[in-house]
Amino acid sequence: MTVEEITVKELSRIAEAVQASTTMAIDTLFKQMKAEGMDVIGFGAGEPDFNTPDAIKAAGIAAIEHNDTRYTPATGTLELRQAVCDRLQMDFGLTYAPNQVAVTNGAKHAVYAALRALINPGDEVILPAPFWVSYLELIKIMGGVPVVVSASEGEDFKISAEKLEAAITSKTKALILNNPSNPTGMVYTREELQALAKVCVKHEIYVVADEIYCNLLYDGASFTSFPTLGEDVKDLTLLINGVSKSYAMTGWRMGYVCTGAHIAKLIANYLSHSTGSPSAITQKAALAALTGPQDEVETMRQAFEARRDYIVKRMNQIPGVSCLKPQGAFYVMMNLEKLLGKTVHSVEIHSGDDFAKVFLEQGLVAVVPGAGFGAPNFVRWSYATSMENITAGLDRLGRFLEGI
Repeated sequence: MTVEEITVKELSRIAEAVQASTTMAIDTLFKQMKAEGMDVIGFGAGEPDFNTPDAIKAAGIAAIEHNDTRYTPATGTLELRQAVCDRLQMDFGLTYAPNQVAVTNGAKHAVYAALRALINPGDEVILPAPFWVSYLELIKIMGGVPVVVSASEGEDFKISAEKLEAAITSKTKALILNNPSNPTGMVYTREELQALAKVCVKHEIYVVADEIYCNLLYDGASFTSFPTLGEDVKDLTLLINGVSKSYAMTGWRMGYVCTGAHIAKLIANYLSHSTGSPSAITQKAALAALTGPQDEVETMRQAFEARRDYIVKRMNQIPGVSCLKPQGAFYVMMNLEKLLGKTVHSVEIHSGDDFAKVFLEQGLVAVVPGAGFGAPNFVRWSYATSMENITAGLDRLGRFLEGI
């Protein structure tokens, strides 16, 4: 019998439907070109270019030297979960107990675990667009149904309470709310959040509130954490956060979800049978991050703000493209609508995908096409890179679009 004659059983339809991350695909191609010796500049991955602060690294090294390298509880050590509670109390006045916290292998894993605890096949999850690429796929992995609610650039990429209300059906289980937003960098005001919260409480909809960029706000703005809007709101909220963005600890892999004790127990059960605990070494480092001085968080925030100011000013001076000024995170969405239908370096531009491909191949700059974010006429730039790279990348953009 030949291989072709062997009947192979069908693989998981859910797994077959999951698409690879577009942000990682661009970053992979960029790194491949760079490895081949090409002078490319990358604005793809959402990863701070700063090194992990020395005190945090020292805590990780000490964990190894002191043999803190064994299994911990599936939801993380008690001291780390208490540190999460203390940090949230200090920063936002939020009160959680350690049994309401589950530490995970990164904030993405926290979103995954939160949705595992909430979603049954067929449940609808409202997803504001533009959205982080993984949210859509994570909903599909659960067997859930994504209900995409789009917000235009004219709406500052933020959905209204009216739009949320209109999207709710009898099957609606949850809303995913990323604030500050990846990919837009926009931030909901307290009043806007209160209006959304009112709708969620009215319909008893859970809110997966991903606040991983909460420390990266600009222009003196203050951050409103969603569960601070009232006990009834907090009861419906699964709060997502972690150490990756604020402390430049992306590769350490530590996130967490805070929620009611019953849901936290379901998440704990799930974690105990899947990943188990996060790295014990990472947990010690994260403990140092959360309990130590926060000066370097502010230093990095100020650097991001300066970069944001520069990239927005320069980008809006280049004919053919434009952008809003983001209020948080470290991304900017470049509007390509003036280029649609035009030919750029022998390629007719119909979407961000077309632009990103030719810009990388001909302009030697990697940006992320917006289709994966639910914004096909945009591309995302990350300014989590040096000012030197930002300057050079914008110089290349100007030259790339000359004469268009």
